[in-house]
Amino acid sequence: MKLLGISGGPTQSSKTLLAVNTALGFACKHDSNIEIETLNISQFNVQFCDARDPSKYEGDARILIDKIIDADAYIIGTPMYRGTYTGLLKNVFDLIPNEAMIGKLVGLIATGGSDHHYLALEHELKPLLGFFLAIVLPGVVYANNAHYSQGEIGSEELMVKLQQLGESVVNFNKILPIDRLSIIGALGPSIKRQSLTSG
Repeated sequence: MKLLGISGGPTQSSKTLLAVNTALGFACKHDSNIEIETLNISQFNVQFCDARDPSKYEGDARILIDKIIDADAYIIGTPMYRGTYTGLLKNVFDLIPNEAMIGKLVGLIATGGSDHHYLALEHELKPLLGFFLAIVLPGVVYANNAHYSQGEIGSEELMVKLQQLGESVVNFNKILPIDRLSIIGALGPSIKRQSLTSG
């Protein structure tokens, strides 16, 4: 199992990245046979999506796309700004192929200054992942500033939730059938991408 952590924060070191890595650590401790990796999107020079076929991207965009396609499951985290996920993370979802995450399991983490943005996980991220026909864990993790102290997680409650998330991703993935298409319901319309042309 390849478990990929994705942090959508705009900074090199962030509360979101710390939470994602902590959940990944719990997942690996729960099952040492899994392979984990973290993509901190802010460390990549990713061009904006311009509607071309995903296979045509190069450089850091190609690296991100390939790693997301190659993963079996994900723990995705994002700071919440103005009640939604970051533009960096949105761009990644714009870049990847529509079929990149079909039937793959996703655990979600969000961070914010207060708990006011909690429902954005339900109203923003879950519908987005539904478009990709990913399987999202019902339980999510939301962390606010009070959960952190001096750049570290200072809340036992948050640590427990991150452990539950990491372990649940591993456990749930083990019981999913190999043929993921057999459990996701009906496929959506086939949407072909076309490059924008000038003129």
